[in-house]
Amino acid sequence: MDNLSDILSRLKDGRNTRLDWLPHDAPVSAIAETMVALANNAGGAIILGIQDAENISGVSDPDEATDRLIQAALATSPPLIIPIPRSRTVGDVEVVVALIPAGLPAVYSHEGRYLRRHETKNLPLSPRDLRHLMMERGEINYEMEIASGASLEDIDWQKAGDYVKHLRGADDMQTALYKRGCLTREMGNLRPTNAGILLFGKEPQQFVRGSEIAAVRFAGLAMSDKFNRQDITGTLIDQIKRAETFLIDHLRKEVALSDSMARQEQYEYPLEAARELVVNAVAHRDYSVSGDSIRLFLFSDRMEVYSPGGLPGPITVDNIKDERFSRNPIIVQVLADLHFIERLGYGVDRVIELMRQQNMQEPEFEERAGGFRVTLRSNRAYEDHSDTTSTKAQAAVRFDGTYQGEAINPRQEAALMFLHKTPNTRITNSDLKQMFPDVHPETIRRDLVDLVNKKVLMKMGQKRGSYYVLRRTEDSTSEQEEKVSDTKTQD
Repeated sequence: MDNLSDILSRLKDGRNTRLDWLPHDAPVSAIAETMVALANNAGGAIILGIQDAENISGVSDPDEATDRLIQAALATSPPLIIPIPRSRTVGDVEVVVALIPAGLPAVYSHEGRYLRRHETKNLPLSPRDLRHLMMERGEINYEMEIASGASLEDIDWQKAGDYVKHLRGADDMQTALYKRGCLTREMGNLRPTNAGILLFGKEPQQFVRGSEIAAVRFAGLAMSDKFNRQDITGTLIDQIKRAETFLIDHLRKEVALSDSMARQEQYEYPLEAARELVVNAVAHRDYSVSGDSIRLFLFSDRMEVYSPGGLPGPITVDNIKDERFSRNPIIVQVLADLHFIERLGYGVDRVIELMRQQNMQEPEFEERAGGFRVTLRSNRAYEDHSDTTSTKAQAAVRFDGTYQGEAINPRQEAALMFLHKTPNTRITNSDLKQMFPDVHPETIRRDLVDLVNKKVLMKMGQKRGSYYVLRRTEDSTSEQEEKVSDTKTQD
């Protein structure tokens, strides 16, 4: 809300979370309280010279009204730095408008009162909300607080040692972690901070609730009961690595198979861009929010990464491409030391560029109640392949991550594409292993067994001579008839 003409055009809509007005003779203290409430929320505007929407009396002296607005801004703690208020004509009278920018870096008060805007009212912040706002704006740093109940025994010193090897200098592990902010002193004793536990703890989720990633591949366009899910826990470093494996396993690929089973692949999103979004979420989420986790959701037409907590400090959806601010500087520094991220924080720019390079839409950024979401859109149109087993499909058939309404991973998709390519009627573990030589044989076996459990394939033969074929509708019917027959025989 930074366009004066737009603000004045909304007068008929009434006062709201980001717009308030006061009569021309409103005391400086009343103006300051409203400024504080807007500043501690998402910014907005104050118009001086309005009694109510039907009674716009204006101001008799615009210069004097401007001075009082500036006085009010300077009366807050810390003083609010705002653009110079401007006078505007509404009808045949003048009003003065003061803009309160969004994304201010501090938490503001007036005469010891911390307020926040809620609908049309300026309400006191509860101690809990005040603390959360201070963390959100960097005045209190959650990652530097002592991890409640944790001791040095809760640090995985092998992982800490592997990290310290990346650092220059000859500090021992405890000294190095202390300098980084992963340890702190309490009554002369070293204790792990929340950052230390998240980065090097044996069981981080025991001390920082909700500090995991819920990774889910859904079968269609929306959340449903058809999905593959993995709850990714462990240290933040472990989570980044496991999330990347999840992406490799579940992102769809363009797969072309020749008669010799040679293949070419391209992920539905640039893998580096998808990984960058996960790393950014891990590095910058609000870990003081304990009731929610990072969510990595893959749908047929998009990928979503949701982070608990609002955007930090002065960052807004509008300036996210240009501004730099870190809510968790310790975590960011350690991840930068290990080359997971750039210390300068160009992750968003990199994702945008990677998407452009593949002629894909720029990522969508959305601040939601309690969190922040980034969405990547796929270029591939979603198609329903629920009836692909009725006949042999063309060699170039795509399943778009689903088959008969079931979510499938890229290896399973390749297996089904192979079976839908004439004259292939069967597939073995060795066939699929040949397509994916870098994947462990046990993973290949589990992929095929999973398709059997989902009633997509049937396993034929025993042990080394076993192979898999597509399950036809009549196969399921025959199985049911055999079960009925067996039951009658037993009777």
